[in-house]
Amino acid sequence: MKTLSKLAAAALTCSVLFGCSSSGSDIPTVGVSQLVSHTSLNTIRDAFVEQMETLGYKDGETIKYDFTDASGQTSNLTSIMSQYQDEKVDVIVAIATPTAQAAANVSDEIPVVFSAVSDPVGAGLVKDMDKPSGNITGTSDEVQIDQILDLAKEINPDVKTVGFLYNASEANSKANLEKAKKYCEENGLTLQEGTGSNLTELQSAASVLCEQVDILLAPNDNTVASGMAALSQIALDAGVPFYTGADSMVQDGGFATVGIDYENLGKETANMVDEILKGKSPADIPVKVFKDDLNIYVNQKVLDTLGITLPEDIQNNEHLVMM
Repeated sequence: MKTLSKLAAAALTCSVLFGCSSSGSDIPTVGVSQLVSHTSLNTIRDAFVEQMETLGYKDGETIKYDFTDASGQTSNLTSIMSQYQDEKVDVIVAIATPTAQAAANVSDEIPVVFSAVSDPVGAGLVKDMDKPSGNITGTSDEVQIDQILDLAKEINPDVKTVGFLYNASEANSKANLEKAKKYCEENGLTLQEGTGSNLTELQSAASVLCEQVDILLAPNDNTVASGMAALSQIALDAGVPFYTGADSMVQDGGFATVGIDYENLGKETANMVDEILKGKSPADIPVKVFKDDLNIYVNQKVLDTLGITLPEDIQNNEHLVMM
């Protein structure tokens, strides 16, 4: 992950839960809110800021940012969006599904660009990905569950049981659970679920699953992603390969995934905000789904610790990224 730019760092200094007021400002203000701080979401935020700089937006001169972090508490998101309403920000950037759902409640007044929403339709944000129609659009990190499990079967050909670790309150995770169930049913695999609403509960669920399954799988679940250091260690100690829904989760201790570079989400989110600030309606900006030109991400340290040798065709794959 890239280091947070000086621009974002300065903005974050003045905004932890509620940001600096934009009252009286004659330059546009963009509220950038995320559910929690973890590698995936931070990568999107940083890439967004850097791309905005590339597009010519200079903090304090041509734009102002109001960064907020709900500290993993969805209850904080309502207050954050109310604060944005009071400040009359020009655009809201909502990172992760719960944040986007909270922002959607104020989208009648403020244009919203979401980022890292796996299933925008299922989350009730848009009715049509190509024609959002409302005052909201954004980027989707649709998790390619089939490709991740195909990878798992190639690396671990004897796999019979899959443990699915997630927070049941996250809409994106429930959507990916259904995909995993369908894949397992069609491929003769058994799927076992492990859930938790916080890290302690997830650790207990992971410990139980690792005694019963051949591999562990987690989608781009924010609660899991926030606790990857601890959760990945449980899997590693049990000798269970931990496949994830995001490259950043592999970076934080997971074993492998097939997916996108999260920096691209942030850059495209910035491009959309630029269009809106220049007068384009979110309704006329299709939701961008990143599902092509995917990479295979493998954690080298975990690979070595588990004593796994990658199949030759994966070793020679031009899209293989060792982390």
